Amino acid sequence: MPSRWDHLFDLKPVALIDHLLDEVAKLLAKDLQTWPPPVQELDLDTGGAFASLFTEPRPRPAAAVYTEALRLTRWELTREFDALDEYVRNKRYLERGLVSEDRLPLLFLSRWLTEQMLGLGEATEGRVKRAHMQNCLERLEARLRQATIQA
Repeated sequence: MPSRWDHLFDLKPVALIDHLLDEVAKLLAKDLQTWPPPVQELDLDTGGAFASLFTEPRPRPAAAVYTEALRLTRWELTREFDALDEYVRNKRYLERGLVSEDRLPLLFLSRWLTEQMLGLGEATEGRVKRAHMQNCLERLEARLRQATIQA
């Protein structure tokens, strides 16, 4: 008679990096449920432009803002600075269905996500590479998409 645990022996082991990326994506998705997402500290010299996101009540940005922020973060991680510069300078986000008021939340989310990914690399002493970070963003995007569908 088979045990109720027998199916566990048939499962493939999950690589540690895959488990880590899943957990990070899950934590980031949870952080992104609130607006604005949690920030440990806001340096007004470098992030002062974003202060109004924390001092003035604002509605949560549309799902498209999160999608575009993930796009910008991918470009940042792959060092596609020309694409990033061209996108922002020429306001390509307007072509993606965003409005002018979405610019600040878009840039904030992009910076926030980039900092989260780079912080992960630092916390793991470089064991989580940029390719892993890209993979983590894909997992995060899938979670956000699923949350949007369920909402």
